[in-house]
Amino acid sequence: MKQSIAFGHRRVVNILGGPVSGAKLNGRVLPGGADWQVIRADGVADLDARYTLETADGALIYVRNHGYRHGPAEVLEKLSLGKDVDPSLYYMRTTPLFETGDPRYAWLNRLICVGTGARRKSSVELEVFEVK
Repeated sequence: MKQSIAFGHRRVVNILGGPVSGAKLNGRVLPGGADWQVIRADGVADLDARYTLETADGALIYVRNHGYRHGPAEVLEKLSLGKDVDPSLYYMRTTPLFETGDPRYAWLNRLICVGTGARRKSSVELEVFEVK
């Protein structure tokens, strides 16, 4: 869905799910989330994704992930056409916040993290780092 607004165009991208793997957390992204994006007149994609993770041991974790994606016009054009583009050619950074009531993962409720992203043809890949 795409809609014109004062700052550019708003679009809502459904999140269909996918794997989560890391040193401290493994599981999957559940289907049903979405990324409420604003594609600004200057070409910057203002990302606002909200989704739920289910860990391998059954915990649920809500994620609110805000960020930006921008780069040279020709690179962004390739991304808009669904072409794979080397992520080093554009900027995609996020700041995910986590919320869970599961005591095994309560440490997530007090973290500041940053993420780097890559927009693939039919998916998004994020690598998230805890700021220490």
